[in-house]
Amino acid sequence: MSRIGKNPIILPAGVEASVDAAEITVKGPLGTLKMAAHPAVEVKVEGAKVVCARVGGVENASAMWGTLRANLNNMVTGVSKGFEKKLTLVGVGYRAQAQGDVVNLTLGFSHPVAHKMPAGVKVETPSQTEIVIKGVDKQKVGQVAAEVRAYRSPEPYKGKGVRYADEVVSLKETKKK
Repeated sequence: MSRIGKNPIILPAGVEASVDAAEITVKGPLGTLKMAAHPAVEVKVEGAKVVCARVGGVENASAMWGTLRANLNNMVTGVSKGFEKKLTLVGVGYRAQAQGDVVNLTLGFSHPVAHKMPAGVKVETPSQTEIVIKGVDKQKVGQVAAEVRAYRSPEPYKGKGVRYADEVVSLKETKKK
């Protein structure tokens, strides 16, 4: 069994955490994130460290202990450094253009696709075939990247579509006569 929950979370300079009965708040140079406190895990701020501990007698305390600690660590990383996902468009005529909080995609459909970014997520297009999605909330950044990829996921024969920058698409061999 993993003991991720044992490790304390070190707060970098400029990041502060506060805990009350209902929620945990982490403030940093890039923003503020809040998360509901779980009754099976006790969270304490000790100087520049955040420590999580299981509450005895609760059924799923061991499972929530590591999960809550990992989520808190992602919150601290998000408000100090931020998260980003890079997408690449592969295909003739496939292009993207960011305009404010909307990314306009041309993906071979008869119509353009406009995807609006939720609050707290920013989008950039360094080139016509690259999309960079940035934000402080890891879950939101990953969800938006998955939604954009879902418009035209990579197909297995030519590899055309929207893919993550580090994704490897294994191509199938075409049918032979």
